[in-house]
Amino acid sequence: MTHSIDRVERVDEQLLATLNRLLSQLSSTAPPMTVAELEAIIDGPTSVVLVARVDDHVVGMLTLVTFAIPSGLRAWIEDVVVDDQRRGTGVGKALTLAAINHARTMGARSVDLTSRPSREVANRLYVKLGFQRRDTNVYRLSL
Repeated sequence: MTHSIDRVERVDEQLLATLNRLLSQLSSTAPPMTVAELEAIIDGPTSVVLVARVDDHVVGMLTLVTFAIPSGLRAWIEDVVVDDQRRGTGVGKALTLAAINHARTMGARSVDLTSRPSREVANRLYVKLGFQRRDTNVYRLSL
């Protein structure tokens, strides 16, 4: 199966519906995005949304967020999701590698991501790609 990875540069209703469907597979609590919200993400200076296509159908997505801090340019991969019918076909790997390459091109010092322990296949993929589990605490304050 051949797939391509593309950066989202324009939003239309079909793409929005597809990304919202994928988002619902990732999170049961994330509200659907609006056109304006997705446009703000893709037009923002810190976010890149990548999609994987098979036969011109979007089957996966992720967001790469980069930001400058005093210790250097940082990159985070967020909201990685592959359509449940396409998992295990290399789409997640291709998306992640594309994000890593983009971060490298931008001059990022490292790429971070988090993944729930229950996502065993995804966690194995990240380790296989060279990510190392960090001994750190992740904190969240819900607002």
